[in-house]
Amino acid sequence: MNFELKAEKHASVVRLPAKMVMAQTPTYRAAILDYINQGHTRLVIDMSNLEYIDSSGLSVLISARKQAMSYQGNIVLLNPKSSVRALIELTRLHHIMDIYESEEQALDNLRFSSLIEDIAS
Repeated sequence: MNFELKAEKHASVVRLPAKMVMAQTPTYRAAILDYINQGHTRLVIDMSNLEYIDSSGLSVLISARKQAMSYQGNIVLLNPKSSVRALIELTRLHHIMDIYESEEQALDNLRFSSLIEDIAS
């Protein structure tokens, strides 16, 4: 897993590995939650390399979203492969996490939502 801060966009890109299965999810969950707790609350989860994810992997995404939102942040998903996207849609996660095909669009969405929150506060 690779974390890349995009400071000019007020967000970070998290690139997932090829598989997210039960054996690795405690490590992934801890790494993502720690990153969020360090103040990186707007994340683009890049799924372009992800070939397979099980229910424990999906739970990492849900936990990360919950944690980010507790800091008024947000998480969006980027470029899931068709099999992964089918699972996301089957579990209806696409109703709570936006999916983008372009990193630039995903980052712009998070930046725009950040600006709206700054104006509102």
